Amino acid sequence: MTPSADQHEAVPPEFPMTRSCPFSPPEQYAKLRESEPVSRATLKVNGKPAWLVTTHEHVKKVLGDSRVTANLKLPGYPLQVPVPEEMLQAVPLTFLSMDPPEHTVQRRMLAPEFGLRRMRALRERVQQIVDVQIDEMLATGGPVDLVKALALPVPSHVICELLGVPYEDHPRFEEWAWAIMNHEISEEDRGRAHYELDRYVDGLVTAKESEPGDDMISRLIEQNRAEPAVEHSDIVSMARLMLVTGHETTANMIALGTLALLENPEQLKAVKEDAELLPKAVEELLRFFSISDSGTARVALEDIEIGGVTIRAGEGILPLNNSANHDESVFPEADTLDFHRKEARSHLAFGYGIHQCIGQNLARLELEIVYGTLFRRIPELRPAAPLSELKFKDDAMVYGVYELPVTW
Repeated sequence: MTPSADQHEAVPPEFPMTRSCPFSPPEQYAKLRESEPVSRATLKVNGKPAWLVTTHEHVKKVLGDSRVTANLKLPGYPLQVPVPEEMLQAVPLTFLSMDPPEHTVQRRMLAPEFGLRRMRALRERVQQIVDVQIDEMLATGGPVDLVKALALPVPSHVICELLGVPYEDHPRFEEWAWAIMNHEISEEDRGRAHYELDRYVDGLVTAKESEPGDDMISRLIEQNRAEPAVEHSDIVSMARLMLVTGHETTANMIALGTLALLENPEQLKAVKEDAELLPKAVEELLRFFSISDSGTARVALEDIEIGGVTIRAGEGILPLNNSANHDESVFPEADTLDFHRKEARSHLAFGYGIHQCIGQNLARLELEIVYGTLFRRIPELRPAAPLSELKFKDDAMVYGVYELPVTW
């Protein structure tokens, strides 16, 4: 039965909601899952309404429904950052925000770059990059900021090599990514970051059209020449997306996962004693943190019913994967970190459906190598600051920690 309007007369809560513990989702998520799994909220950034979907079952249903779209240019889309309308409409959509058939074309072009075969071939190089960063940590001596010493450099270096981007430019695109994904940055600064990043990537793609190399951008260009499917601007858009998302999410997971291991010594001990447990540990850490609730935002293209509630065409939806991944009906004792959890791989940290994260195999590879190598080479690693003094990224679209001082 579809609820009537008066059932939603209570003032809706604001979103995003505040965490009371850096290792747990907001407490309201559990209450919503139990009492109102599909509920109204008001976006803090602009006061607009949106629907929150909080259970594992319903989040999967929304993300797998062809009657919803990820098109962020639609009026009802629940944006989490303040973007002027004229700028929003001027910025080209990335394939993350496209619907089929355009989305299908671009995803098909990118998919081989992140397939298991290419990841297996990449493992040795990722291991070398991790070892170099840890060599530098050991040479410097503690304490060091793990974010600057390891969490950011590793995925930045990897994605630069994959795309064919000069690694010496990484501070620039890290700064642009930070500005684009920060809730509290000014509209002017965010617009400048978008413009400068686009100009940089456009120049990079243009150069590779004349002088291709052995890298992802060059392969996309050659593939498109052999079988034209997209425009120059589309390749720029794909490269820009890979450059930003290819380091930002993984960097945050490296730091958060390391912190969680340090704060859970029994789980860390289990991983140290059994290397085969490491892939399960990575899945559990991904589930446990689910670092982006905003990446799965959608808009209903027509009226749909979720959990007995009718969401009207044009209304914005936030299927909260962080809530879904703490759904006790799927993950018993969900707020406990458990590397032996059999159902961990059912997590939705990478989304679900046609927009499921295309780089998930790369993220898993990097996380597995970093965690395994870090605690093997620096077994005495420990925090150099109390948890209460750490500043977490509550103001950003991707959750993480700004600094993580460690020593040994």
